[in-house]
Amino acid sequence: MTINVYTEQTPNPATMKFMVNKLLINGSEDFATKESAEKSPFAKELFKFNFVNGVFFASNFVTITKTDDADWSDIEAILKEFVKGAVESELKIKEVSEEAPAFEGTETEIKIQQILHDYVRPAVEQDGGAITYKSFDDGVVTVELRGSCSGCPSSTITLKSGIQNLLQRMVPEVKEVVSEAM
Repeated sequence: MTINVYTEQTPNPATMKFMVNKLLINGSEDFATKESAEKSPFAKELFKFNFVNGVFFASNFVTITKTDDADWSDIEAILKEFVKGAVESELKIKEVSEEAPAFEGTETEIKIQQILHDYVRPAVEQDGGAITYKSFDDGVVTVELRGSCSGCPSSTITLKSGIQNLLQRMVPEVKEVVSEAM
């Protein structure tokens, strides 16, 4: 199989999404620091580039966060070639599991998790990020935004105008959605 890699800009100017025509991982893995990448050969190799500041994997893409002093026009082709080679040589992200998501909690919590999984996750992944349900307490849903969404200027708008409005329409018990800092 020939591996093709193409890039997409994300709403976060510090991140770029590197898409491949192969499933990389079921779920997602976030490596916000070089130290956190120790158990991922793929992420560990990416962090060897001095301009890489974060690595996030989901389905068929890797979102890379660059350092402030790097310019995408200088590094995009280098990273694209690296990602292609890493995927072709089957460099491991981690062991892939085929498990379906297990939702836990009250009936309301399970409904919130299902909506986040079915409606919000695909949209957030399209922008190179991921969303994880953390808790539901007294009408407040807490989520964690990762990948491109972590530190993105438009993530607050996405959170309040998009996710909060959707959940309030579908689950009347939801009063607010907040993001937990990484």
